[in-house]
Amino acid sequence: MLQQMQNKVAAEGKTGQELFDKFMCYCSNGAGDLADSINSADTKIPQVEAALKEAAAQKVQFEADVKKHQSDRADAKAAIVTATSLREKQAAEYAKTAADLNENIAAMTKAITSMGGAAAGAFLQTTSATAVRRLAIDMDISPADRDQVMSFLAQGQSSTDTSKNGQIIGILQQMKETMEADLADATAAEQKGIGIFDALVAAKEKQINADSAAIESKIERVGNLGVEIETMKGDLSDTAQSMIEDKKFLADLDKTCKTKQAEWDEICKIRNEEMLALADTIKMLNGDDALEMFKKTLPGAGAVLLQTQVTSDEVRKEALQALDGQHSVKLDLISLAIRGKKVNFDKVIKMVDDMVALLKKEQQDDDDKKEMCEMQLDKAEDDLKILETTVADLEKSIADGKEEIVTLTDEIAALTKGLEELDKQVEEAMVNRKEENEDYQSLMANNGAALEIIGMAKNRMNKFYNPAMYKEPAAFIQVHSHKQAEVDAPPPPPAGPAAFAKKSEESNGVIAMMDSLIADLEKEMQEAELEEKDSQGDYEQFTGDAAEKRVMDSKSITEKDGAKADAEVNLVKETKERQTKMKEALATVNYIGSIHKDCDWLLQNYDVRKQARTGEGDALTKCKAVLSGADFSLVQTSSKFLRVRK
Repeated sequence: MLQQMQNKVAAEGKTGQELFDKFMCYCSNGAGDLADSINSADTKIPQVEAALKEAAAQKVQFEADVKKHQSDRADAKAAIVTATSLREKQAAEYAKTAADLNENIAAMTKAITSMGGAAAGAFLQTTSATAVRRLAIDMDISPADRDQVMSFLAQGQSSTDTSKNGQIIGILQQMKETMEADLADATAAEQKGIGIFDALVAAKEKQINADSAAIESKIERVGNLGVEIETMKGDLSDTAQSMIEDKKFLADLDKTCKTKQAEWDEICKIRNEEMLALADTIKMLNGDDALEMFKKTLPGAGAVLLQTQVTSDEVRKEALQALDGQHSVKLDLISLAIRGKKVNFDKVIKMVDDMVALLKKEQQDDDDKKEMCEMQLDKAEDDLKILETTVADLEKSIADGKEEIVTLTDEIAALTKGLEELDKQVEEAMVNRKEENEDYQSLMANNGAALEIIGMAKNRMNKFYNPAMYKEPAAFIQVHSHKQAEVDAPPPPPAGPAAFAKKSEESNGVIAMMDSLIADLEKEMQEAELEEKDSQGDYEQFTGDAAEKRVMDSKSITEKDGAKADAEVNLVKETKERQTKMKEALATVNYIGSIHKDCDWLLQNYDVRKQARTGEGDALTKCKAVLSGADFSLVQTSSKFLRVRK
């Protein structure tokens, strides 16, 4: 009990913490959220109440249907038992009748065969002759016919009067035919009774199967409705409580928030002190010394359910002895009636019959309720296991979902960072390529200009030193040169010295040097062109690969964003589903608790109650037998006499 108090205090603390957290959330969100919550609760509460009322009515109806089916099934079983008992009785009667008739027919056949023969005297000494004699006395025949038969049986030999013998044979033949007709009628009646019995049993068994199926189906529906009702009750209670609190919060939000914080601190302090007190008390009571003391001072007590009775005269004494050892209010009433000198035994027998019927009904009620309780408990416990498994699976799935979201977030961040770095590399490569190309263009331009200048210089020297190798320059060069000459021409020179001699050998060295420079410049330009081509190819390959990688990474980011969004949606869905399943599990636990509250006492005491009821029933049966004059030490027999049908 103390542990239950602990659990209750802890549960109240958890509930209070949830309410306090909700309260503080309201304090933060303000009056707008409170008003929306109140309006939502106003709409929801009537809907839940209507659904709860409908579910409760359905549950009551299904429970009534179950009781009706159980009652109908019990009646069908009782009808089979009654029909079986009657059928056995009829079969026994038929067997006795058929045996007697077959024996009498055989005796009559033997008598007819022996009429007029030498064996007549021997026949009259047999048991068959005795049977014929008895039949002649008992059967409904005319006195004259009876006298003739008895005369024949008394003579000991056949008569010499042929007509008289024929008349006796005719009488015996008529008696035989009557018995054969009776046997045929009895056989036909027996076959008809068997057919009726088989049809009745088949119909009742069909009804029993149908009732059993209906009981199982409707008990399952009762269990489902019970869980739904508990769920709706919890939902209704939570909604109503929330609405009350919301209205209260809205009325005086600021003041209430401050007051509530102080109150909650005080409640937590008191609850902690209470939990400490309970823990200390449990520790004290669970000590070895305390337990040993309890064993000495609080012994267990047994329950005595039976008591004996005493009687007076012979029949009352035997009847009361039959009831000896049984105890109940109605049995005490019957015992009191038996002791009374003025009470008629027929009235007591009726009381016994009523008591037996009541015991059967009580036992049937216990059987029906036990069946319903066991089926409801089995189903509710199976449902609870399924819910617990589902909650565990959802919790694992939620954990996996959270881990997946974290992984996807990291992967998306890494891919995004990679794209940024890739864009930066592409930009750097483009800048480098531009600079390299500018250098290449500058080199080619400069080298081209140098080649042109050196070529012009070489050509000019060849014009003087090697006229055969001179090449006429292009027109624009000539014009340009002419203009230059016109512009830059010096004034006429004064008289010069003597004639000049060409320095051909020295010019050859200069021209050779120019050829070497031209070769170096052309080689450098070829190498630069190859390098430019390779660099441009590498740049194009890099940018192509980068573009392809960017497309792939962007697609991967999009896919992972979608997967992350799906995972987040699924996480929200599974979280809500887990909350719903946990509420269903809690409702199922409450429903199982209500079943235990209603059924545990019966389930625990079912065997004892049934045994006690059986003992009372046996005692009442013996009591009725005594009051009715039965003697269990003797076995009574009965005989049936046959009459010849006219």
